[in-house]
Amino acid sequence: MGAGADPGARSPLEPGRAGRGPGWAKLAEAVALRVPPSEIETIYLFRPWKREGREWGTAVVACRATEGGGRLRVFTGRYMLIVRGKERGQSRVEVEETALSPADVIARVIQSAAERTGDTEPPVAVGPAVWYES
Repeated sequence: MGAGADPGARSPLEPGRAGRGPGWAKLAEAVALRVPPSEIETIYLFRPWKREGREWGTAVVACRATEGGGRLRVFTGRYMLIVRGKERGQSRVEVEETALSPADVIARVIQSAAERTGDTEPPVAVGPAVWYES
């Protein structure tokens, strides 16, 4: 799922609003089907793209692993939400398990990914309470 190369089309992740909204809610539901929210350590939220009546968002979710010697299971989740027009509200969501890694490595990879894309704002790291009630 891509959105083009116009960094001006990216919405800021406002403090207190990061990870909230209809697209994020759909992604949170899909993540909860793959991993219990109580096992989530950190959710890294990348700024969403908005372009041509659509919004794209990406989150990386680090979860406790039952095996792996202190490593975390890593899931990458993406959504596309139609925000304008006749198809408004329709979406596509995907969640895939992508790694088993130590927490410090995950944080470095997230930072490097943001730098490679030229994003002026790094991803926001939040706890599971942003998406799920405690």
